Amino acid sequence: MDRKLKQTSILSYWTLRYFIILVIGLLALAAASVWWTNREAMDSRMQTGELFAQDIASYLVDPAGTVVIPRDMNDYIKKHSRFFKIGPGLCVIVTDKDGKLLYSNEPMTQADLPKKLNERLDKSRLRGFKAIPVPIDNDGIKIGQVTLLQPTESLTNRPEVQWVIALLLVSLTALGWLMIYLLSRKLARPIRKVASAAREISLGHYDIQINASPKERELGELIVSFKEMAGKLKQLEHSRAFMLAGLTHELKTPVTSVKGLVHAVREKVVRDEEADEFLEIALQETGRLERMIVDLLDYNSLAAGLVQVSHERLDAAALLSEIIYQWTLHQDEDIREPELSLPGRLIEVEGDPLRIQQIIVNLLNNGAQSKHPDRPLRMNISLRERNDGYAEIVVFDNGSGIPPSEQSLVFERFFRGENKKHTVRGLGLGLAFSKLLAQAQRGNLELRESSEMGTSFALTVPL
Repeated sequence: MDRKLKQTSILSYWTLRYFIILVIGLLALAAASVWWTNREAMDSRMQTGELFAQDIASYLVDPAGTVVIPRDMNDYIKKHSRFFKIGPGLCVIVTDKDGKLLYSNEPMTQADLPKKLNERLDKSRLRGFKAIPVPIDNDGIKIGQVTLLQPTESLTNRPEVQWVIALLLVSLTALGWLMIYLLSRKLARPIRKVASAAREISLGHYDIQINASPKERELGELIVSFKEMAGKLKQLEHSRAFMLAGLTHELKTPVTSVKGLVHAVREKVVRDEEADEFLEIALQETGRLERMIVDLLDYNSLAAGLVQVSHERLDAAALLSEIIYQWTLHQDEDIREPELSLPGRLIEVEGDPLRIQQIIVNLLNNGAQSKHPDRPLRMNISLRERNDGYAEIVVFDNGSGIPPSEQSLVFERFFRGENKKHTVRGLGLGLAFSKLLAQAQRGNLELRESSEMGTSFALTVPL
């Protein structure tokens, strides 16, 4: 059984994860910073301690070249330790060249000297010391030694420095969290509006308003595309309802007509020859109804992939000539035979001859129905070979053309133009069915151009 993932808002999701990553990164940076600053501080203070030890060593040499401990030695150390900014806990030990203890600012005897040094320099102790030994020279001859013992903790950063670093890291964490929070909220707001609009569309409400104008290009494109999609869905829903109403009307009209005619004959409203005429009209209406139902079933079968389409090797010129000849036989005398423009060489295509005939005949019928009242109808079919592995069959008529507002809808099922729906009976499946037939043969059918001077459709079939 699949578990349903617990969803959270984009604001909470990204803010929490960025905050965790930010804290981990800043903690690592803080550890590295403290280690590096402590090391630099220790090196600096060790150098300062060495300078202080050298100053003491030069102070203890008298003109006779011996080590002399002045009476104000303690005051000297206190005064100069403040000058050199030496921390508390400093221990100063002065010995002669033989290691005999001459001075210590802490109580210490000669016997205690080794023990004290070992204890203070023991690194295993919690609080260790650093020893800074400096020899006392007189003309290059060592006459003694000054040893400074400084607590390790006094050599590193002071607590106030560490507090400053901690405060800085906390400030950076808060600033980073605030930045990602504001950014995530800014990004989430238009996405939330789009999601809300999508829910409205799923409920059938297509009149949506998204009042958001983000500066980010991707979010702007998302909102514009969503608005265009909503407008297209609204248009398609309106067209669907309108086409369904037209379909219902087209199917209801012959049924109503047949019912009225048969009822008139049964009630003997008409008799003899007039009754026979009414029955003949009723048969014609039932024939139209049957053809519309067959068209509807054929379209649904083809859309569902249940219609088999053959792929035969065909002579395109011979096939078009036969189609034009058969179509012309069933037309009125005032309709001229379409002109056929052929190339000078053989063009063989792959397709179903019956399906290609259905497409061409449908285009010819549409052309004949669009005849302009002020000029004689002229139709032309041209064949040419393209360089992309397809042959192109263009059917042209000089009829009244398709209005620009309807050109994008001519291949929609059940769509019928304003001019055609009042003059020709049908379901509006002809071009939609023809396009599906062309695509089933790995080709296509498209409206090439249409104006008041005429219309041309292009059928492509593979060579």
